Amino acid sequence: MFDGVAAPAMLVKENGQMPGLSSKPQPLLTARRYPGIRPLKQKLRPVQREVTDLPKQHFDVERLIRQIRTAVKPFRKAALFELYDDGFTSTFEQLAACIISIRTLDEVTVPTARKLFAVARTPAAVARLSVAQIDARIRQCAFHAAKAKTIRNLAREAVAKFGGKLPCDSAALMQCPGVGPKCANLALGITCGLGGIGVDIHVHRVTNRWGYVETRSPEETMAALEAKLPRKYWVEINKLLVRFGKHICTGKQPRCSTCPVLSMCRQIGVTSHR
Repeated sequence: MFDGVAAPAMLVKENGQMPGLSSKPQPLLTARRYPGIRPLKQKLRPVQREVTDLPKQHFDVERLIRQIRTAVKPFRKAALFELYDDGFTSTFEQLAACIISIRTLDEVTVPTARKLFAVARTPAAVARLSVAQIDARIRQCAFHAAKAKTIRNLAREAVAKFGGKLPCDSAALMQCPGVGPKCANLALGITCGLGGIGVDIHVHRVTNRWGYVETRSPEETMAALEAKLPRKYWVEINKLLVRFGKHICTGKQPRCSTCPVLSMCRQIGVTSHR
């Protein structure tokens, strides 16, 4: 019967069963018997949202800095900060190490700087070395021949103009050969607690990815950060973001899934991630 109406005779077999139906129990549909069909008893998985789809919170610099401090604790310190903690605390030593670090990994910068400082740590001592002697000590870093000349000229300038002791003055340091804003700011920030923000590739990339600044070069990033980042973080921002950029917010496929500040990061330019 269909809603009180007799079934058409063509649909009823002599034994009273409907065509295509069997009185035998039917097996459950399984993926093995019917590829592409989900087993009836398998639980459906919840839909996983991409991290880029998550709603973003207000950008809170104070909270962000606290979270990054915790996140980078397991990682090795940035080269200049490690050298400072090891006793290489003069402005000249920090500048020389910064010159060595250009286009060079921290893992190479630290032992290379130590090798140079093992024979000469002051401007007067370095000035007495030949370019070839300096080059032999820093050969592991990138562009070592050019850097050897720069470090020797810096040492001579420090002796001739400043009596062998570089001042805590950004303008004075940038008059020295081979010293730019990044190295001047880092050296003064670490040794004197002065200067601007040291912006390297990590600071530039990460702060732009956050959406905290919108710039095209490290120089523009330095100006933008100095206009809005609280001064108490000017030195620390480099110390934190070098490690954060190397291990978490990497250049290619950043580790967004485990990033402690994902909720505030705008992920500018991120097309794939881990």
